[in-house]
Amino acid sequence: MSDEAVATLLRSREPLVVIEAAAGCGKTYQGAAYAKDVVGHLGDGRLLILTHTHAACSVFAARTKTAGSRVEIKTIDALISQIALAYHKALDLPPNIMSWAWQDGGQGFEIMASKVARFLCLQPMVARALARRFPVIVCDEHQDSSFDQHSVVMSLLAAGAIVRIFGDPMQRIYGAKSDKAAREDRARWDALKAQGASEKLIIPHRWQDGCPHLGAWIIKARESMEQGLPIDLKNNLPSSVRVLVGNNLSQMRTGYQLSREHRVSIDRVLRNTTQLMILASQNDLVVALRAFWGRSVPIWEGHTREALVTLVQTLRSEQGNAEALAQGVASFMDSVAAGFSPSSHGNRLIQEVRTEAAKPTTGKPASIQAIARCLLNDPTHIGVSIALQKIHALIQETAPGFDKVKIDYRSEFRDAIRIGQFADPDEGFAEISRIRSYARPSPPKKVVSSIHKAKGLECDHVMLMACDKMQFTSTLYAKSKMYVALSRAKKSLTLVVPTSNPSPLFKL
Repeated sequence: MSDEAVATLLRSREPLVVIEAAAGCGKTYQGAAYAKDVVGHLGDGRLLILTHTHAACSVFAARTKTAGSRVEIKTIDALISQIALAYHKALDLPPNIMSWAWQDGGQGFEIMASKVARFLCLQPMVARALARRFPVIVCDEHQDSSFDQHSVVMSLLAAGAIVRIFGDPMQRIYGAKSDKAAREDRARWDALKAQGASEKLIIPHRWQDGCPHLGAWIIKARESMEQGLPIDLKNNLPSSVRVLVGNNLSQMRTGYQLSREHRVSIDRVLRNTTQLMILASQNDLVVALRAFWGRSVPIWEGHTREALVTLVQTLRSEQGNAEALAQGVASFMDSVAAGFSPSSHGNRLIQEVRTEAAKPTTGKPASIQAIARCLLNDPTHIGVSIALQKIHALIQETAPGFDKVKIDYRSEFRDAIRIGQFADPDEGFAEISRIRSYARPSPPKKVVSSIHKAKGLECDHVMLMACDKMQFTSTLYAKSKMYVALSRAKKSLTLVVPTSNPSPLFKL
């Protein structure tokens, strides 16, 4: 369907419109343009844009800036959290919703979504109130919605809201990773299209001003994967797609090392490109690639702070227990920094707290002892903040034993220090999360990122590293992850593929 026809359908009287759009085919443009057109006709209501990533929130915020406060943009989790917070007693949920939700790897979000979805079904008056506040709702990347998240949106549709949904099953990289789960989600997406008016966006706008040949190749790669065929890296490659050989020689499971021969061409890409997003499949590989380039390329941390979440949970449950707080600090530092492992620093820190830092010492042990005293003097979140500040000072001073400690996740480290400014850790975490949600930072010009955290972003030049069969298998999930990575590139794409164990998604 043409862009004009999709725009007309979006502005029709249909209560539900579902638009399927491949990456780069203009769904964000269409959604933002629609929002700006209708926002002036909503009376006292606001138009609500729901996304699945904070990166997408940033893009929509930039595209709808002229609409001002009449457009509200948030993640679907943020909407569910707001409802859960307002009715936490009725839902039997704790008042500290944000920090609680991150427990056990974020399972609290799933519990919260289930409770809120059921609550809106049983209490339609609440759904109607929300529909009056948000009479028009635009849902982005809806293929990533869980069953309960989808049910929340459908409750608002049933309550009278006009709903416009954009999605692409090929970009489904959140949720369960099994092929069975992916097929079930695809069936739900097809049923949703049948429920309302549905069309497709098919023109690859992202590459029209940059490299049309790259866009055509990415669309062809998508078609190959959908048909169960490998992506052809042997024939008819456009000049904007480079395939470089990179066999990982590291003996460590989480390491990355190349021969000089293979590294030269990869370093040249980094050096000669003004804007580059280096993508990796897993977080461990992101950290390894940062070390690979001597930490000269920063990590794009996105919005989520996994290590900080764990630390806040420790701060909440172990207040007054200096030894447990020391264990929390050691674990946090091991997650956000290189050179601060249990064997190098963490175990000694716990020992010093356990023995109340009583034994006189010098050098590196004395520095660790100084950190321990911060926790012994104040075994609360404030003491932990002071301890982290002490660690930062020791790193800055290149003190003995701290000269090789390097902070990889700088924003997360700074946020952990800021927790000490608040009355309790939950309040601090909630406020820091709120500020991050509205600040919406953009990645630096050269950055290394996981594919998940790059979702919703685009960059002129992209390099996807370690395209091996461990990172990219032949599952539906792996295909979606590969497609999301490829489609971030606007002008050039570099694939680093090993000859020893290449991904089965490629034909070499």
